[in-house]
Amino acid sequence: MSLPSLPARTLAAACTLACTLPTALAQQAAEPVVVTGSARAQRVLDAPFAITAIDAAALRDGGPMVNLSEALGAVPGLVANNRNNHAQDLQISARGFGARAGFGVRGLRLYTDGIPATMPDGQGQVAHFNLAGAQRIEVLRGPFSVLYGNSSGGVIALFSAPARERQVELGVDAGSFGLRQLRGSIAAPLGEVAGGQLDLRANLSRMQTDGFRPQSAAERTLGNLRLGWQGARDTLTLLVSDHHQEADDPLGLDATSLVQNGPRSTVVFAGPGFDPARYVASDTSTMRFDTRKTITQRQVGARWQHSFDDGGVLRETSVMAYGGTRSVMQVLAIPPTTQRGTNPNVLTWQRHGGGVIDFDRRYDGAEVRAVLAPAAGMDVVAGVAIERQRDLRLGYENFIGSPLAPTAMGVQGDLRRDETNTAETRDGFLQAQWTLTPAVVATAGLRSGRVDVEVTDRYVKGLNINDSGKLRYSYTNPVAGLRWSAAPGWALHASVARGYESPTLGELAYSADNSGFNKTLRGQTSEQAELGSKWRSAALDVDATLFVVHTDDEIGVRTNTGGRSSFQNVGRTKRQGAELAGTWRVTSGLKLQAAVSLLQAEYTDGFSTCTAAPCPTATNPAVPVPAGNRIAGTQRALGWAQAAWRAGPLNGEWALEWRGVARTMANDLNTAAAPGYGLAHLRWSGRLALGAADTVELLARVDNLFDRDHVGSVIVNDGNGRFYEPGAPRSLLLSARWQHRF
Repeated sequence: MSLPSLPARTLAAACTLACTLPTALAQQAAEPVVVTGSARAQRVLDAPFAITAIDAAALRDGGPMVNLSEALGAVPGLVANNRNNHAQDLQISARGFGARAGFGVRGLRLYTDGIPATMPDGQGQVAHFNLAGAQRIEVLRGPFSVLYGNSSGGVIALFSAPARERQVELGVDAGSFGLRQLRGSIAAPLGEVAGGQLDLRANLSRMQTDGFRPQSAAERTLGNLRLGWQGARDTLTLLVSDHHQEADDPLGLDATSLVQNGPRSTVVFAGPGFDPARYVASDTSTMRFDTRKTITQRQVGARWQHSFDDGGVLRETSVMAYGGTRSVMQVLAIPPTTQRGTNPNVLTWQRHGGGVIDFDRRYDGAEVRAVLAPAAGMDVVAGVAIERQRDLRLGYENFIGSPLAPTAMGVQGDLRRDETNTAETRDGFLQAQWTLTPAVVATAGLRSGRVDVEVTDRYVKGLNINDSGKLRYSYTNPVAGLRWSAAPGWALHASVARGYESPTLGELAYSADNSGFNKTLRGQTSEQAELGSKWRSAALDVDATLFVVHTDDEIGVRTNTGGRSSFQNVGRTKRQGAELAGTWRVTSGLKLQAAVSLLQAEYTDGFSTCTAAPCPTATNPAVPVPAGNRIAGTQRALGWAQAAWRAGPLNGEWALEWRGVARTMANDLNTAAAPGYGLAHLRWSGRLALGAADTVELLARVDNLFDRDHVGSVIVNDGNGRFYEPGAPRSLLLSARWQHRF
């Protein structure tokens, strides 16, 4: 991470400074201190960019703390859709960046305690985020996100809570559609070790669900450990995590299935129970793939920080290093004749990678940085970083026997792909902040580096030629911003930047003819500008932002069919919009909140796409996408609101939430779209003290209160027309959390 969190004592100093402000600004002092995008820790009001902090209480109230989407609805400019499919990661985008992702998270940088959850190629995952142990989540949008390097259209950073007191915690969640979860944690300051204070926090959770659609069951085990040591000038933090998940995949629905069979349905061939006697090669209803995915991820990381108290230019140095492994096995719903036909001279199946994905990844990285104060009123952060990943990627047929008469389906068959994919990022960064006057602060930064990707193909057979190759992408991302304190509690900010996004290894996997390594795909560049206002008072907080983004060489889908996607550069795009978020503390017990986002994301240039592979051919010509079409996966408007009233027994809080989403384009042709919707949710939370040492927290939620049918997310540009992933019907959640302090 380019600008990792500062030491606890630095944060404490920032909080102490805030608390010395006049009484009229007391509300400002209470707001979160953030470190993402900053040269030093600062309040949200003082940050010269759009950033939102979600605290632990909001995470707990959002749901069972399984999916990041539960609590991110309040963040303007951010879309975090729950696919209701644990075999696929959340669909997350910021100001349209990441909207094209069919799986995983692209275009955004993800971090847990300063350790990247985004790989060097730009693709990331959030399923291993430990929400139950989080102290807060910071979400940065706009120009300053480019300081985090490649593929940083926005930043989502989770920070774990350190152990402040000895306590043990047990939690249980039970909900609709077979949701059950057990959570446990222990936190303890361990006393003085080697001249410093040692503390430990460990979390373990086990979640299971049947899902509301057939073939959507899942189970997850997640463990996290945080060991911290703090001396007079040094801080050392060790982080360990282990994530294992097994999930069935209900796949998407086409428009006909969605209407005729309803949102609780699943295509029949996704399920188990294949019968060879009933199989017809041309009839998918006789196929049973038992689509599913298994993930195992283990990671360890450490950060050492040293502060200098001699008043010199060098104030702090830090070193961060991490490493991990990630293994994935996924069974796809690809017909046998697509993978292996009867004509040996047909290129499309000779070069097919199969219907079972099996890869093992090793990744690691390190960062060194320094904080300097070269002059009065100036803070500077400088550093270098390296990130690496190495994927051993295998592909197998998902059947055994002949494609015309298979004896088994949804199993690992013959080998069809054997290659090693590597990606490495090396870059350096510099950020400086100057206090020009008591009211005006200027910030500028630069991040420059390169991304090297390479594919070593070992499966060379028949017409499947050697698809080995390597590419290098280079970038230099500058940013500049200005913050003006126009009045007590009111700040204006403006910033501009240039960003860069390289293709991911997945996007480079297939060339324009849907065969091998795509050596012609270029990275996309963007020019961003943002203008914002922040207001803080005892009763009212308001954040408003206007932004515009121009992108060249936008990466878009060329084909997405037969279990593989190929990508192309589609020219220029434009994203512009507005964000507004506010909190009104009407009385001591009543609080109203709202967030509204407007986005116009469209193609400035026209281009051609394909609805099937291979393309183009006489029978499958390229289809023109006219300039002015909306970018698939984006919405023109999003809205979120909440009315929370605290009163009554157990110091309880009632809240009515609402989320509205405008129509979402499902393909670049703009011929398919998911209808807009508005959902209401009701929750109650309370806290009961059982003596001096024990506390019980209770939560009850009814989501989708009026049981509205809706499409929760889309699979962009799906070649089979199965764009639509249904949202969950009305569901109930009951949670209890017991804490004992020693």
